[in-house]
Amino acid sequence: MRNEIRVKFAKLDEEAQLPTQGSAQAAGWDLYALRETVVLKGTSVMIPTGLACAIPEGWEGQIRCRSSLGKKGMILPNGVGTIDSDYRGELKVLATWIGQGDSFTVGKGERIAQMLFAPVPLVKIEEVTMSELDSTERGVGGFGSSGQY
Repeated sequence: MRNEIRVKFAKLDEEAQLPTQGSAQAAGWDLYALRETVVLKGTSVMIPTGLACAIPEGWEGQIRCRSSLGKKGMILPNGVGTIDSDYRGELKVLATWIGQGDSFTVGKGERIAQMLFAPVPLVKIEEVTMSELDSTERGVGGFGSSGQY
C-alpha cells in the first residue's frame, strides 16, 4: 500500500501543462516546457514550466532528468533539484547541453524533466565528539574505499 499525498498545482500561464504520469506505476511526473528554448553547448538555461505548486509539509519535490533527454546529451547540472515544501514560485528546470552539435532545442510542450515526491524526516542535529560516533567496518575510508574499481 502506497501513501497518498495531494499536491496542488497552479498554472501561471494558460499554455502551461499539468504534470502527467507515463503509467500508473511510474515514480515520476513529467514536466513540460512552457516555450521553445535553445540550450547552447556547455551552457545552462532555466526552462520554464509555467507552473507553481504547494507540496505538503514533510515532503519535497525532486526534479530529475528524463532518461530520453539524458541519452541525447541533456543533463541537469545540479543532478537532482530539490523543491522545498514552502516554495511557491515557478518550477523551472536547469538544463545543460553536452551532446552532439552546438545546441539543442527543447520544443514547446516537450517533456523536459520528471518530478518525484519524497518524504523528508524531521532531523535534529546533535554535536558530539569523534569518539562518540559509532564505529563501522569502513571507518574513515573515503572515495572508492567501499568497493574495488
